Order: sequence, then C-alpha cells, then structure tokens
Amino acid sequence: MLIQSLATKTKLALFTVLATLIASTVICMFTVYTCVNMVTGEREQIYVLDGDIPFLAERAQLEADFVMEAKAHIQLFHHYFFNMPPDDDYIEWSLNKAMYMADATALKQKNALTEKGFYSDLLSTSAVCTLTCDSIIFDEHSKEFTYYGKQMIKRRTRSQRRSLITSGKIENTPRSSNNPHGLLVVNWKTIENKDLAY
Repeated sequence: MLIQSLATKTKLALFTVLATLIASTVICMFTVYTCVNMVTGEREQIYVLDGDIPFLAERAQLEADFVMEAKAHIQLFHHYFFNMPPDDDYIEWSLNKAMYMADATALKQKNALTEKGFYSDLLSTSAVCTLTCDSIIFDEHSKEFTYYGKQMIKRRTRSQRRSLITSGKIENTPRSSNNPHGLLVVNWKTIENKDLAY
C-alpha cells in the first residue's frame, strides 16, 4: 500500500513537472512570437516628429509611390528644360541638369533649339522663359506619359504665351545626386508648342 502510494505520488509529481515545463515552453514561445511580431510591425511604421510629438505616418503602396515619383520626375525635368532667365551660365546649368534626367532624345531637342537660335534669342532680348504644368497623364502599366503645360516668354517689348504638350516614357535607372528619383525620360518628343491668344 505504501509502495503504491509512493508510485502514485511520484507519477503525480512527474506529471506536474512535465505539465509545468510544457506550459512554460508554450508561454515562452508565444511571448517570443508576439514580441517578434510587435518589433517587425514597429519597424514597418514611420513616425514623423512635430516638435516633441511623434505622429504615425501612413506608408503608401509602392505603385502609388512610383506614380508620384514618376510625375515629380517628369515635372522636374520639364522645369529644368524650359524655365530659364536671360543668364547664359544658368541656362547651361539648367540644361545640364535636365540631360541627367532623360535620354538622347532630350539632347536632340536641345540641339534643335540651339540651331534655331532659341537660347541666343532669350539672351539677346533679355527674355524670361517660365513653364507652368497644367497636368501630367501617366499610365503606370506602359509607363508612358503626356505632359500639358503653358509656357510664358516675357520680353521687354512683348510677352508670348504658348501651349506645350510633350510625350515620352519613363524607365528605371540607378539613383544619383543628379537624378534623385532614379528614373529616366525616354523617347521624349514635343507634340505641340504653339502660341496662344491672350
């Protein structure tokens, strides 16, 4: 009877120890799993500081980011290519910046404008050329775009207002300080550049 009682108590003690070990292991594994998920979730969130107060920033989807970056790249390229004061050094600097953002089709248009005397005319008449973007239509599947803008050429004697429509395609390229979006305008052409009535 005593031996039977000791055997039962030993089995009970062994069962209690095993149950405690299994429960502790499950609790530890659940805790580690929960902690890993929390840390991973926190790493995927971005916080923006406003003074001393952190705000959770929402991350947009990659496709939406690409469309926004592509449109920003297209607008910046057109800004560098068409906005210029009557300053030879600035025109050269601005056009060089634009050349980093596009393929040889932009260089071809720049050379055509140079041959027509567009840049020398800006300098000789002290004209200021500005471009305002109306809209950019971008197809994220084909990566083709159409840019709509208004160009203003202000001279001392008269001002000229022109409509500008260009089209092209966007390709990925490595990011650099001269091309922060890591995109390239290719097959770029001017569809329309005509005078508008005031």
